[in-house]
Amino acid sequence: MFATPRYLAPLLLFATLIGGKSISTAEAADDTKPKQPNILFIMADDHAYQAISAYPGALNQTPNIDRLAKEGMRFDHCYVTNSICGPARAVILTGKYSHLNGFIDNRSKFDGSQLTYPKLLQKAGYQTAVVGKWHLVSDPTGFDFWSVLRGQGPYYNPQMLTSDGPKKFQGYTTDIITDIALDWLKEKRDPNKPFLLVYQHKAPHRNWMPSPKYLNKYDDVEFPEPDTMWDDYSNRASGAKNQDMTIAKTMTPNDLKLNNVRGLSPQQKEAWDAAYGPKNKAFEEANLTGQDLVRWKYQRYIKDYLRCIDSVDENVGRMLDYLDDEGLTDNTLVIYTSDQGFYLGEHGWFDKRWMYEQSFRTPLLVRWPGHVKPGTVSDALVMNLDFPETMLAAAGVKIPTEMQGLSLLPILEGDGKAPQDWRPELYYHYYEFPGAHSVPRHYGVFDGRYKLINYYQLGEWELFDLKQDPNEMNSVYGKPDYAEVQAKMHQKLDELRAKYKDDTPKQTAKK
Repeated sequence: MFATPRYLAPLLLFATLIGGKSISTAEAADDTKPKQPNILFIMADDHAYQAISAYPGALNQTPNIDRLAKEGMRFDHCYVTNSICGPARAVILTGKYSHLNGFIDNRSKFDGSQLTYPKLLQKAGYQTAVVGKWHLVSDPTGFDFWSVLRGQGPYYNPQMLTSDGPKKFQGYTTDIITDIALDWLKEKRDPNKPFLLVYQHKAPHRNWMPSPKYLNKYDDVEFPEPDTMWDDYSNRASGAKNQDMTIAKTMTPNDLKLNNVRGLSPQQKEAWDAAYGPKNKAFEEANLTGQDLVRWKYQRYIKDYLRCIDSVDENVGRMLDYLDDEGLTDNTLVIYTSDQGFYLGEHGWFDKRWMYEQSFRTPLLVRWPGHVKPGTVSDALVMNLDFPETMLAAAGVKIPTEMQGLSLLPILEGDGKAPQDWRPELYYHYYEFPGAHSVPRHYGVFDGRYKLINYYQLGEWELFDLKQDPNEMNSVYGKPDYAEVQAKMHQKLDELRAKYKDDTPKQTAKK
């Protein structure tokens, strides 16, 4: 029997005290390593930055979501690679542009065999779960637990797809998604392991059906119309005029709650009819036409949209309160974002898809105590392409070379300031045409001031100077005063297409 070296005696004594299990010197050294954070990734669907009160000029109040800005960082220039639901989710999972991950539009099917950040976190010891909207057709991979909506999913009484088969729930979908997520946190996860919870809401996606508790909120409020609501689409490429996404012409009676609503329980239907019946009767009696009718449609749309966000904000509060109550806040990285931006009447539109600012830009709020200074704001040009790399870096996991984004940790830990070698421009590519809303395919480059867009199927270009024209009402493409800027932006666009290995489409418009 060998004598115990003096330097190991304290370790063996400690092992005896905790139950006789011996630990190695290497294991003891591991205790000095930074503890892997839990990660809560929250994504709403079509949540415009204009509808988060942490952002200047917002239409509404979102006190729970705002907590993340007050206790963390607000990004004012976060953009997407492709402004549409499914593709945005595929980009975030893979850290690769749509042309490389294979999910270019909402008619695609996600290849779940690809390398994704949840798979890498699993290998690093994380328990992983996804709850809520998935919208990628194939079953989730890389998750220990999943409970997701079928397709878009309804606002009421959803069916959730799980590894054990479909399960039907009664109630309001935003609340149910949170119930399932909290149940996983409380009852199903291993508290001795770090977790990744991907918590994704359907709301506020079209057709904007509020929760029973918010059906009458804003009835006595008239929201201001956006400055560009009566846009005539002159001085731009032809696509802006030929789209099909206006409040005036595209919204349906179903969008506007003028039809009988299906899929509600008797109790839900009673509350719904009590709220919308009198309002619809008053609308019919008013017999509105012309701009008065469009104004009514805008008010109906924006109130229902914001009512849906009220439920999202309430449920984000439930999640944040749980972290507080369980002592998890200090070691949890929380990210709040949307799959893209959304039009709230700007240019007379709803929906997304364009490289114009309201759909190209998305909200991003990040809280990580001890790493992110509370109340900071970043102007750095960042993208949803960067989200997976950020989560991997926070967990101490090596970022694969095939991922095309950048970790945001230097910005998060640097008071919002971008490093010297940060990207100076962003690249964008939208593919879904022909398709819903008739937005033409286009790609482009943005450097924080100038935005060059190629509508390659139309053979048309746009160039915007957002300093002089923040509402993007007048393209200066081909203007002599912008000839030098235009040439530089063309060069940058060519460089980014090569950098990101995007050789689609083969046909391009003449410069």
